[in-house]
Amino acid sequence: MGEVWQATDLVIGRTVAIKILKDEYLGDPGFLERFRAEARHAALVNHEGIANVFDYGEEEGSAYLVMELVPGEALSAILERERVLSTDRVLDIVAQTANALSAAHAAGLVHRDIKPGNLLITPDGRVKITDFGIARIADQVPLTATGQVMGTVQYLSPEQASGRSASPTTDIYSLGIVAYEALAGRRPFTGESQVAIAMAQINETPPELPVTISEPVRNLVYACIAKNPADRPASAAHLARAAQALRRGDVSAAAVAVPGILGAGSLAATAGANYGQNAATTRLLTAEEQATTTTTDVPPEEEEKRNPWMWPLIAIVSVLAVILVVVIVMLLANPAEEEPKPTNTTTSSTPSSTPTPSNTPTPTPTVAPIVINEDEFIGLTEAQAKQKISGLGLTMETRVGDAAETNGDVGKAYAVSPTGNVSKDQLIAVTFYGPVAEVPTPPQPSAVAPPTGTLIVGQVATVSWTTYAGCPSGHPLTGYTFTVGGPGTQQTPNPLGASATSLGINLTAPGNVTVNYIVQCSDLQSPASANTTFTVAAAPATG
Repeated sequence: MGEVWQATDLVIGRTVAIKILKDEYLGDPGFLERFRAEARHAALVNHEGIANVFDYGEEEGSAYLVMELVPGEALSAILERERVLSTDRVLDIVAQTANALSAAHAAGLVHRDIKPGNLLITPDGRVKITDFGIARIADQVPLTATGQVMGTVQYLSPEQASGRSASPTTDIYSLGIVAYEALAGRRPFTGESQVAIAMAQINETPPELPVTISEPVRNLVYACIAKNPADRPASAAHLARAAQALRRGDVSAAAVAVPGILGAGSLAATAGANYGQNAATTRLLTAEEQATTTTTDVPPEEEEKRNPWMWPLIAIVSVLAVILVVVIVMLLANPAEEEPKPTNTTTSSTPSSTPTPSNTPTPTPTVAPIVINEDEFIGLTEAQAKQKISGLGLTMETRVGDAAETNGDVGKAYAVSPTGNVSKDQLIAVTFYGPVAEVPTPPQPSAVAPPTGTLIVGQVATVSWTTYAGCPSGHPLTGYTFTVGGPGTQQTPNPLGASATSLGINLTAPGNVTVNYIVQCSDLQSPASANTTFTVAAAPATG
């Protein structure tokens, strides 16, 4: 999305990095807004583990960020070169990253795209988190369309892949995938397409880490990449403490922070869920200093890559076209049944009457516009869409978007951008349905006895619950439906509204009353909650 340059602030003499939004994204309001969001989000947190943003501006149609210049390289480059890192080094990276994420989470910020490419490692081993462009503030509306999944699919959490909202444990999952990759030399989940990898994040169990890695460290990674967010470390701060303790060899202290470290079933938590490189990369370029500009760098124009046979081919075609025109003219002027006359030959060779072929102007070849019609892509699989885009000489970006309504829609295209006339250098984003969204089982309702402390016939028992927060993105909470078994009747008929948090039960006879409920998230429905059961006694005799 951006191109990063080293520069010097001429006012205070500070060396900085300037991230400039690439020209091809300037016309896309979504990319521009994410670029602005990166500045706002990074400015919310002041932590040594997060790259500082000093300034943001837009000038002559170009947007830029002035950032802290971080020496070193991305963890992705280190992994590409070294493939596997030592356990101590991985724990150090996890601890530093988790500490920085803890500060971001405390500010209400979820990064949503933790991956090796966004973790810069300085020469002295310090970690800096970058690229808050798709981060989400908990109480803000997301920048993406409803249900659209943001993040890099190889590091995407199951809840993101299934269209649910991201939370701090989402970043913990992604960091766990990074740790797994650094320890094993490979990513835990792979597939032939972006959608296939997203499905693997939800349904597949990762291969076991090498046995050469100590069991507590393996269990820590397994805890981080548990399918259910509730099975992961309670917070990034807990994860940081556990990683630091394991570096010291203090397994007991690590287990206090993350109990799963001692659990024999840690890998089971990574099994398929039963509750249901960023395409635009940045590169650092060193530029020449110029005293007359605020920044010392002016990006050199990239040479346009052309096929070396293109111009010779055009020349040959042009010559053949000219020869063809001349032959046609001569045939029209000299019918086959007549002998050529000398006077005609002389006239045709006179420059003043007929131009020679070498002087004939060559028409400028016209290039037919490339037209993208969204209707032609609706319902295609990723492979079919990619083949169609490639056939037009274009490049496709795969996006996993809304959760599918049915299993038959999973992995099918439903949106394309841009459409209409496009140029050869434009990236065509095709959005596919993700896995079918599922609503997690709601918590058990609690019973509230009347003030007497004993439930008796003729009284009203009140059950209560907390407002449900597990509806998938794009499927808002719309209400509750209760089932009451035994000698009790509801005071309020079904369905109850989304704002309801309690229900009165009329107790009509002695016996056991059971209560459970389901949640309605627009057109999606949860499984039934666990039963709450209470006993009703007969009313005491009077007189």
